[in-house]
Amino acid sequence: MTHLAELPAPLALLAAALVLAGAFLSLAGSFGLLRMRTFYDRLHAPTIATSMGISCVLLASMLVFTALQSRLVIHELLVGALVVLTTPVTLMLVARAALHRDRLEKSPAVPRAARPEPAEEPAE
Repeated sequence: MTHLAELPAPLALLAAALVLAGAFLSLAGSFGLLRMRTFYDRLHAPTIATSMGISCVLLASMLVFTALQSRLVIHELLVGALVVLTTPVTLMLVARAALHRDRLEKSPAVPRAARPEPAEEPAE
């Protein structure tokens, strides 16, 4: 723990603020997950908030390790890029799978905009 003495106080405060902001955003996403009623509503809150929360934590990590190692540390950019790329794709795949399942079961949980139009019966 001797490295902590080498970290400038303003940078330590900035990193602490970023970590706290990231934790708050992740917590807000978790509460959003609990608060929403339907599966489709529950998809958005944790996805967006967690992506922003992890971005804050990664930025704090980049700042601290760049200061401690006296060189630019950007490994976290790869992690951030993977999170930013995979989170929306995962959200879309999970939503489409649930929508497909709910359509097959003719569930009333299917959002109105995603319901297939009823086929018109031919007139005799």
